[in-house]
Amino acid sequence: MKNKMKLVQIAAVCFLTARWAVAEPGRTPRQCVPIGGSILTNLAVVDANTSLGTATGDLQGAVAAAILEIAPGEIGTTVFTVQHHFVTETGDTLAVDKAQATASMVAPGLFAIVTYPVTIVGGTGRFAGATGGFDNIGEVDLNTGHTVFRYQGRVCFKDK
Repeated sequence: MKNKMKLVQIAAVCFLTARWAVAEPGRTPRQCVPIGGSILTNLAVVDANTSLGTATGDLQGAVAAAILEIAPGEIGTTVFTVQHHFVTETGDTLAVDKAQATASMVAPGLFAIVTYPVTIVGGTGRFAGATGGFDNIGEVDLNTGHTVFRYQGRVCFKDK
């Protein structure tokens, strides 16, 4: 019975892995790769609600984030709705959906990021037609106007 369970688990892993590598009928094949790095921004650079900074790692370049809304969340959290803008050091852009960062206040004006998923919806250059997403951890310090995040996820590129 244990061997049968292991075979089922191995088959499931192979199926899920192959699913990302092979195109579904009517869809373009994609190559998915892991991404990761960090993002550092200063708040209120462009205007009171927009941060500007740098990304390292696989999205290396510039990043801006417009805070669209700040609202109370569940269990004492705060939810920041944000629209990001990425330009890589090679001049490609990365398009992403609006994101919601759920944060918990750990000290006056200092927030720890509890959840912060970002969905990739395309871009230009090598990111044209890209999909995927990444999760962030980090903190927002409203006292100093600084943010720091660590991102990790994956991007799926259209096959050429």
